Amino acid sequence: MPQTLQGEISKNIGGGIALTVFMCAAAAYIPVIGFFCSLFIPLPILFYRSKLGRKIGAIVPGASLAIMLLLIGRIGFDILFFAEMMLIGFVLSELIEMNLSVEKTVFYACVAVLSAGIAGLIFYSNLSQKDLMPIISEYAAENLRFIMGLYENAGMPEESVQMISNSLQNLQYVMVRMIPAMAISFTLFAVWTTLLLAKPLLKNRGLFYPDFGHLKLWKVPEKLVWAAIACGFLLFFPDNNLKLLAVNGLMMLMTVYFFGGIAIVSFYFEKKRFPVIVRVMIYSLIAFQQIFLLLVIGLGFFDMWLNFRKAGADK
Repeated sequence: MPQTLQGEISKNIGGGIALTVFMCAAAAYIPVIGFFCSLFIPLPILFYRSKLGRKIGAIVPGASLAIMLLLIGRIGFDILFFAEMMLIGFVLSELIEMNLSVEKTVFYACVAVLSAGIAGLIFYSNLSQKDLMPIISEYAAENLRFIMGLYENAGMPEESVQMISNSLQNLQYVMVRMIPAMAISFTLFAVWTTLLLAKPLLKNRGLFYPDFGHLKLWKVPEKLVWAAIACGFLLFFPDNNLKLLAVNGLMMLMTVYFFGGIAIVSFYFEKKRFPVIVRVMIYSLIAFQQIFLLLVIGLGFFDMWLNFRKAGADK
């Protein structure tokens, strides 16, 4: 291999590792903002895997994970989370080369990542010699305590803090049983976001990106409405297990309908030629204000009947 080419490859590997470790460190050590940094972890993995190929590209996530393990000093949920996020980037690059439809790309990526996550949890359970449920319950309790600390530091009234503190046990109970839906929803969101962010990055560097068509025209499959109706129906049953099953199902479906709703928002942004600054402001409102988030989910859900984009195209 020519020395110049080898130097270029080494430079790319070093840059990919540095960028990935920086984002992982930000996610691990910076409250709130770190969560948003974590969403970008798959992107450098995807880019350098696409640019360098499978064997050389695999060095970036492998070395990055080893460095994070040294920084954190132990195998725990943080390391498992970073491994999952890096895997999203690597798997998506593999699927992009297969030139599948956007639905298959997202579905296969989620199945691969979630399966690896389950395997990772079982490995961690055996390593720590603890059952899975106590590990998950402990993790949920730790996160709730962290959130309580954030509320207290943010100056929330003492009465509100005390009320939430008294409800921690109930919140922990619900959170543990909501983890399947939370994991699937977050994986879906991370995969979709990475796929959208990868398009301009790969195309600007002359790398292959499939023709998924105009994603702003994407619609949620109509059959899913029956799953939403079934989950809503289960909420009326007195059995708590059925209610938890329904809530888990609704959370996953709301994520899918959010994608449909945000596609409608993007459609009107382009149609009306909204300035970039206005788009950023509205997307920020959707991210941080629950009422706007629910409105976007509603757009995705009712689009099957109201066909918002066709109505907009007729005007």
